[in-house]
Amino acid sequence: MPSGPLVGLKVIEFAGIGPAPFCGMLLADLGADVIRIDRKESVGRTPRDLMGRGKRSVAIDLKHPEGVEAALLLIEKADALIEGFRPGVMERLGLGPDVAQARNPRLVYGRMTGWGQTGPWSSMAGHDINYIALTGALHSMGRRGQPPAPPLNLVGDYGGGALYLAFGLCAALWESQRTGKGQVIDCAMTDGAASLMSMFYGMRAAGIWTDTREDNLLDGAAHFYDAYECADGKWLAIGAIEPQFHAELLRGLGLSDAEFPARMNREAWPGYSDRIATAVRAKARDEWMSIFEGTDACVAPILDMGEAPAHPHNAARKTFVEAFGATQPAPAPRFSRTVEGIQGPPAAAGEHSVSGMLAWGIASERVRSLVDAGAVAAAPEA
Repeated sequence: MPSGPLVGLKVIEFAGIGPAPFCGMLLADLGADVIRIDRKESVGRTPRDLMGRGKRSVAIDLKHPEGVEAALLLIEKADALIEGFRPGVMERLGLGPDVAQARNPRLVYGRMTGWGQTGPWSSMAGHDINYIALTGALHSMGRRGQPPAPPLNLVGDYGGGALYLAFGLCAALWESQRTGKGQVIDCAMTDGAASLMSMFYGMRAAGIWTDTREDNLLDGAAHFYDAYECADGKWLAIGAIEPQFHAELLRGLGLSDAEFPARMNREAWPGYSDRIATAVRAKARDEWMSIFEGTDACVAPILDMGEAPAHPHNAARKTFVEAFGATQPAPAPRFSRTVEGIQGPPAAAGEHSVSGMLAWGIASERVRSLVDAGAVAAAPEA
């Protein structure tokens, strides 16, 4: 049985890559009934993407004369819709907001793009690195004198994109409960990534953040906020910003306060970093953690993806789970009463073409006629 605070919520997700499916996964993890509309030609393809977990798949040929109607039958039943195409694509398919909301006035229509629905760059192609480049985020990451360092695709696609769309959908759904009216959400990764940079723009306006990489409190310049290599080639993450945490760090490293008389003096940071680097290189990572475990020194081991699931803290909290043959992050956040959970394995394209449409209340005769006409393609169901 589905579980979580979003049980009963019906969401249509048009198949895509990156932030749109991740947004759908977040909603599915919290109990929403997410139907992904896949292309007909992808029917039966072996599912590998964890972002497809907990969803149903209905495969529709949107170029078939009855394919758009099949999608609209589902849209009539949905509370929300997620699409991640370039501006104008859904309109050309005959499934734009005007058409969809004419069939379902309470529909919340979520549009996920890199540049947004408007603006001179809105029709251009791009990826996460391009979107965060335009916001000041990418320029701020990396070492002095080195190229900006791409932070995987976490900041644009997932932080500035999927999470903001999920937040926007929940906000619009809350409003629609009072008014009975849907609306369109224009979620641009550039907007979201810029929003994530709010604190840093505030610090820059206050004169305490510069545009030079590795020159600031949180970008690796400060000796107390950086990554340091250990004797075994593994790494520690140190974030001892506050004075009491800084003092605890020095004690654990066997260093004295007298060696760091001007903790917040930027000009002193390079020399201080050298002293800490020399100290850290004296022991292996796990030796250091035996010293810092349970302290307030703000020290953590830098784990790779093979190590992270087995760490005692992650294991105790079940931050990672084994599900459907894969080690994967567990749903987040956690709820005390309406407990969230992975609702099912990633679906093969078209796996629920019949059962999914029936579950949403579409008449069996209509479903069968769409399958027989070739507008809907059904893979064998488990």
